Amino acid sequence: MPGETLGPILATGAAVAALLLLVLRARLPAFLALILVSLLFGISVGMAPEAVLGAVREGVGGTLGFVAVVVGLGAMMGALLEASGGIDAISGRILSRFGPKRAPAALTLIGLLVSIPVFFDVALIILLPVLVGLRQKTGRPLIAFAIPLLAGLAVAHAFVPPTPGPIAVADILGAELGLVMLFGLIAGLPAALVGGPLLAAILARSSAFEGEASPVPAASGSGGRAPDPAGFLDALLVILVPVFLILLATALTGFAPDAQDGILGQVILFIGHPFSALTIACLFGWWRLGRARGMPAADLQAAMARALEPAGLVVLVTGAGGAFKQVLVDSGAGAALAASLQAASVPLLLFGFVTAGIVRLAQGSATVAMVTAAGLAAPVVQTAGVPAPQVALLVIAIASGASLTSHVNDSGFWLVSRYLGLTEAQTLRSWTVCTTLIGLVGFLVASLLGLLIG
Repeated sequence: MPGETLGPILATGAAVAALLLLVLRARLPAFLALILVSLLFGISVGMAPEAVLGAVREGVGGTLGFVAVVVGLGAMMGALLEASGGIDAISGRILSRFGPKRAPAALTLIGLLVSIPVFFDVALIILLPVLVGLRQKTGRPLIAFAIPLLAGLAVAHAFVPPTPGPIAVADILGAELGLVMLFGLIAGLPAALVGGPLLAAILARSSAFEGEASPVPAASGSGGRAPDPAGFLDALLVILVPVFLILLATALTGFAPDAQDGILGQVILFIGHPFSALTIACLFGWWRLGRARGMPAADLQAAMARALEPAGLVVLVTGAGGAFKQVLVDSGAGAALAASLQAASVPLLLFGFVTAGIVRLAQGSATVAMVTAAGLAAPVVQTAGVPAPQVALLVIAIASGASLTSHVNDSGFWLVSRYLGLTEAQTLRSWTVCTTLIGLVGFLVASLLGLLIG
């Protein structure tokens, strides 16, 4: 390998190692660690100080210009669903239609739907009473219902926009959001079924989960509730309307590009942009789920404002990941990495999956793993001219790698353990295995799609 290629690649590896050490050993916040590594990396490869600062500014600003709006709107949409009783309406209807025997499959579907607009931890806390009720009603172990729900939540959290992780990766890689949604659902559904109901059926028969402790009582919620709780159809529409609008705009771009110049095409592209689609969903939810059902505007405003607090940390980490990506691009290290991958014939999907998996295993956070892997893969995408469907599949491959093996360095591991009343050993045998299966199956489906699409 030529020296001019080897140097930047070694520097990139050192930067990733330094990032992991700062997060794991020094316990620096991921946002601070990413910014620090981006600055030091740029200087170490010979960039001028002004160029390094400019790359960081461009990377953060360019990423947050899209991600901050989408994550903020998505968080507020989820708050409206929770405060209005829409989450209860969705879970109650699906469970009543499936029945107790098919409750695990129903819970996987509920997890997929609910975790699209609602953060993973919030969704688990909200739906915990459903799990407890099913255990009391059927006499089956709690794990038989918890793992299917968790699988659905985890898949939506990592695979399906507008959740923050795939939104951030799609933006960093320049992927089409509609294709990411489509491929995320295609790969995520079998991953959720294998890591959820199929695994739960095995765990429920295991002696390791006999005599499990009682789960922690769920939090009381976000405050005020609508006097007339939201119905199933209205709550479902709030989730599906933005998804439909975004997919419609993507279909127009992909299958009828000539129609984009007409008035109808321009309208579809405008309302199908994630900004517009999620704004429409928030307005519809604010009126239909809240005001039209007698919920005070002050309660709605408070619920939506509280939802932005956890979103802020995700947005900042994502922006820092964008800075790391931009420094890699501007320094030329990304081009060197792309050249080495092409010379070694390393499949791009495999590179994204393995990179995200290593970072996830080392430091725990799926979001940090996703933005780090996306930052490394972005220069390859830009240099190699990867087709749009393959870029979208790369997002899913990275999401799969970032889903692998949640263990003791992941806050989600302790969240599951605490709220379900599981020991560390039980959580490793259930939740950790669940996430590992999700990652492996998701990557397998993405790889098969890549072969079919070519």
